[in-house]
Amino acid sequence: MSGLKYVLKRLLQSIIVLLGLSVLIFCIARVIPGDTATMALGSTASEEAKENYREQHHLNDPLPIQYMYWIRDAVQGNFGNSTQTKRAVSDDIADFLPATLELILFAAVLEIVCGIGLGVACARRSGGILDNTIRVTSYLGIATPSYVWAIFFMLIFCFWIPILPTIGRISSGMPKISTITGFYIIDGLLTGNPAVSWDAFKHLIMPGTALALTGIAQSARITRSSMLDNMSKDFVGAEISSGIPMKKVMWQYVLRPSATPSVSIIALDIAAMLGNAFVVEQVFSYPGISKYCLNAILNKDLNAIVGVVMVIGVAFLVVNILVDIISGFLDPRNRL
Repeated sequence: MSGLKYVLKRLLQSIIVLLGLSVLIFCIARVIPGDTATMALGSTASEEAKENYREQHHLNDPLPIQYMYWIRDAVQGNFGNSTQTKRAVSDDIADFLPATLELILFAAVLEIVCGIGLGVACARRSGGILDNTIRVTSYLGIATPSYVWAIFFMLIFCFWIPILPTIGRISSGMPKISTITGFYIIDGLLTGNPAVSWDAFKHLIMPGTALALTGIAQSARITRSSMLDNMSKDFVGAEISSGIPMKKVMWQYVLRPSATPSVSIIALDIAAMLGNAFVVEQVFSYPGISKYCLNAILNKDLNAIVGVVMVIGVAFLVVNILVDIISGFLDPRNRL
């Protein structure tokens, strides 16, 4: 199958999945206990005002009709208004999403560099002290949820050894900067405020590491296992016997065919971080989209719930497509 046909096929499958997700989350949001009009207008609102709200937002119509109205607006980027912020959900997502993306990108870099690096180091020294130590400690990383690491880090680096900022995305004393990309580290550099970038970076260390630890442990084990399997192949022995340095063999010839399972796991972990960030952002009071969605769930803000879940769904689908493309590049047999 050619590369273009392969990508088009995956795009078509993703659109179908996205439509299925939209139907599912729309129906779930509508059956959550509680009256949407009351949540939006408050318990003191008159019944007439509530009824007008229901009519205006088609809440009295059958679910299929409600969904048709919703999907028509959603395709245009209109998810309705939030009952919490009284703003358009699309505007809220545009404000909160960059914070979470910056956090996830920081965690992703940690996972890629540390996970693959530790996996290669273990494979090169299989059976040694480093290999055995990482293999044992990786079980702790895999078994411990991200929010538990978040609490541990807060106890250690905020109370016992207070060297890192505790909450928020940036310290209150920092100057306000113009938002260009939405990423404070980049915006601080672009506006000539390196102190802001450094402060934003320090705020990312604890939540980002908490999100990345499970993925680091998992990708390190998978990379090690895959590389050890490929090191037993004949082509590796031929390269070593030809006098190619072992370091070059490991990084240039063994890592590439071994990277396919690691790439798949790391990419799916990165997409899953949007969901895992819910509690981590709550622990550190980090103003990201996960914290925004959690508040929406607690307040039965239907439009915000559906909008955020659709954004997370799109992120999963985009990452899956990228994984398939990268895997097809690393090993053309995967296109079949």
